[in-house]
Amino acid sequence: MTQSLLVAVDVGTGSARAGVLTAQGALLARAEHPIVMNRTDANHAEHDSAQIWLAVCIAVREAMTKAGADPHHVVGLSFDATCSLVVRDTHGQPVTVSTNGQDRWDTIVWLDHRALAEAEECTFTGHEVLKYAGGVMSPEMEAPKLMWLKRHMPQSWARAGMMFDLADFLSWKATGSQARSQSTLTCKWTYLAHEEQKWRHDFLAQVGLEDLLTKASLPAEASPVGADLGPLNPIAAADLGLTTACHVGAGLIDAHAGALGVLGAFTHDVNTIDRHLALIAGTSSCVMALSAEDRPTNGVWGPYFGAVLPGVWLNEGGQSATGALLDHIIRWHGAGGEPSTDMHHRIATRIMKLRQAEGLALANRLHVLPDFHGNRSPLGDPFALGVISGLTLDSDFDSLCRLYWRTSVSIALGVRHILETLNTRGYAIDTLHVTGGHTKNAVLMELYADATGCTVVESSAKDATLLGMAMVAATAAGLYPSLDAACVAMQQGGTERAPDPAARAQFDKDYAIFIEMLRQRQVIDAMV
Repeated sequence: MTQSLLVAVDVGTGSARAGVLTAQGALLARAEHPIVMNRTDANHAEHDSAQIWLAVCIAVREAMTKAGADPHHVVGLSFDATCSLVVRDTHGQPVTVSTNGQDRWDTIVWLDHRALAEAEECTFTGHEVLKYAGGVMSPEMEAPKLMWLKRHMPQSWARAGMMFDLADFLSWKATGSQARSQSTLTCKWTYLAHEEQKWRHDFLAQVGLEDLLTKASLPAEASPVGADLGPLNPIAAADLGLTTACHVGAGLIDAHAGALGVLGAFTHDVNTIDRHLALIAGTSSCVMALSAEDRPTNGVWGPYFGAVLPGVWLNEGGQSATGALLDHIIRWHGAGGEPSTDMHHRIATRIMKLRQAEGLALANRLHVLPDFHGNRSPLGDPFALGVISGLTLDSDFDSLCRLYWRTSVSIALGVRHILETLNTRGYAIDTLHVTGGHTKNAVLMELYADATGCTVVESSAKDATLLGMAMVAATAAGLYPSLDAACVAMQQGGTERAPDPAARAQFDKDYAIFIEMLRQRQVIDAMV
């Protein structure tokens, strides 16, 4: 009997990744292709969606070649992507979102913060939709970005006929279906999946988006994650090197795919899944907490119904800059330079040597607040700024290593701040399931256990995000009767790291300082 294969696509901030997997979840091959970003301003960032589709196609073809896979054996495909906003006209052609006016830049990147004022305006409405967005509207969500576009680029708004979260755009390119995933609409478009009136037209009118559903061609109902959106259309099949027998599943936001990949093993017992937190950590970090009932938490996005698994609630916290922050520290410091993989490795190696002499007290008068790009969670303050306390005139490589170490500590303490906030709302989190680029950083992986006091599990899957998307693709292809069943059958397990009890006192002290610095920053901001 011929083995059925699955193709999973994960589009991040800087690249498109594709994997070929078996129906049991084994990754046979993986390929990656870069995507470009246009920066016209510190708060503006744009993608070219056509270039993203090209990068996806190149990555899929390369992964298929590496796997030696027959396209006729691929029965399912699914896409995850960052929550970036794609704008097309009624004919499907790109519409500019860039102040440079070039139509190729038709996508506002998730990290774009041009809509800070609009996000604040949404928050001031006090509308019910905010109860399911952490109480505060983030500029990383679509409503404020859409408000900005309508106000500041009315010609683009007038031309618009379709608007997509990036994952849904890729599904549309693949199938021609304008269906939208429950993951994207619920988390980024103020769609209330748990209510009878899912679109709150009064809110949209209140923020000047009364024509949104028409301008964006949004459906009345979202498609559940893993729903079969139909087969590849002939053009997409040719672009991807696959066949029209391959079915496409309704996808997810990229971090949610990672959560599915690492938490899928626990879907059979939703009542205890709230002990487990998924940490998807790369350029930024997302934390995903699942529960059987809704648990509104100020400063934490959600609760979202059915955004990862049908019938399960999701709370999503995050840090807007983590890997990006460490890159920034390297570029910023006089002994730094280009933040290459080799540079990160050199710094980590030196940190371990310095700690042999100084222990966990290394640079213990140096403290950092990591909110260089705002605080997504649990403060929900996009205007928050980073803080470094304890600088000297040292500018050698060791001083860079000390600053890198303390910045890493602050990133881990930021995760602790989020999970402790969640635990006040009924969670009992004691286990972190980590996936993403940070698994390659020995300093961070140790800190995630020791600074939070949680057991850290690193997935045995070669790429947990691609595994999550393969679970979605397998469901759409009918290989399993439900997404839950696919998750349980395809999960890959992981290796555990327990926190070091001897480190507890040091990191409890560091955390107390972290909280005090947050308070002092608030006082100073009020004085300003």
